[in-house]
Amino acid sequence: IHPDDAERLGVRDGAPVRLKGAGGEVTAPAEVTDAVRPGVVSLPHGWGHDRPGTRLGHASGDPGVNVNQLLDGRALDPLSGNAVLNGVPVEVSPVAETISALT
Repeated sequence: IHPDDAERLGVRDGAPVRLKGAGGEVTAPAEVTDAVRPGVVSLPHGWGHDRPGTRLGHASGDPGVNVNQLLDGRALDPLSGNAVLNGVPVEVSPVAETISALT
């Protein structure tokens, strides 16, 4: 996420953010960088191998989030008929961090 957007949204580098699309939402750590344009977020495509019931040992070690969970499947490319998988609108918000006190 671009630094200007991060500041406007209250997102800190490395902190969890919620990305919500037409089909659902995912949570991922933010990387604040000027390597992306303002108004754009870039989310590497993980495969969600950390989901319950998944039996892929290596992949579950660094699963990433499944970007497809943001899509609702109704947006189709007019030429191919394939689902649109990138360039989709999302809402970004910081995830409230819970502070626990030690007693």
